[in-house]
Amino acid sequence: MSSDPKTILQQANAAVAAGDNEGFLAFCTDDVTWHFIGERTITGKDALRRYLDETYIEPPDFNVTDELVDGDTLVAIGDIAIADAAGTKTRSSYCDVWRLRDGKLAELRAYVVPDPA
Repeated sequence: MSSDPKTILQQANAAVAAGDNEGFLAFCTDDVTWHFIGERTITGKDALRRYLDETYIEPPDFNVTDELVDGDTLVAIGDIAIADAAGTKTRSSYCDVWRLRDGKLAELRAYVVPDPA
């Protein structure tokens, strides 16, 4: 596995785009934490696995437009569309602030804003 934060996130995102949640989780620490700012926090691989299985009924369609790295912190800005069980897609813009530890994704602070329909 690469130690470059951009490469790590790009490879992890490629797994998500391919519907490979386990492949994505391989890039995460066991105690990974996702903070959805203003919403909820998910802690640990098992809880994250359940979230991914429930939320990504089909692989999300996302586009990272900007990536900024400072040491073990990576900021990714982009947009995402997630389909619900009925196939209706919700589109949002996001700014993800990732903290890496030992070459793995350890913490996410996700700022997500739904796009108006």
